[in-house]
Amino acid sequence: MRNATLKDIAKVIRSKNAGPFEITFDVIFDDDEAYARVKQSGVLAQGRMERLYGVPTSDVVTCMFFDPARAFKLTLRRPWIQGGIGERDTFGAQQHAPLMDVEVP
Repeated sequence: MRNATLKDIAKVIRSKNAGPFEITFDVIFDDDEAYARVKQSGVLAQGRMERLYGVPTSDVVTCMFFDPARAFKLTLRRPWIQGGIGERDTFGAQQHAPLMDVEVP
């Protein structure tokens, strides 16, 4: 099996506002094989997510796989309050891009 990027394997990769202080990310798969491949690879481990988004461990609220939905969930504290000065993406809808190019063995 060749390496692929997460965007090639997942059905949905998205980010969205999770209140004024958090952004949440969802990676959803449409089949068990793709889900198991990513989960078992370890490419979405918390340490990797911290490095990918440049956040300390204390800013990771949730980093988990949810088997019944064949999904991965990541929730991070926002670096600034939603709508505050310096806000670049009030809806959090553009923050998932770094996940798309994560390579999966």
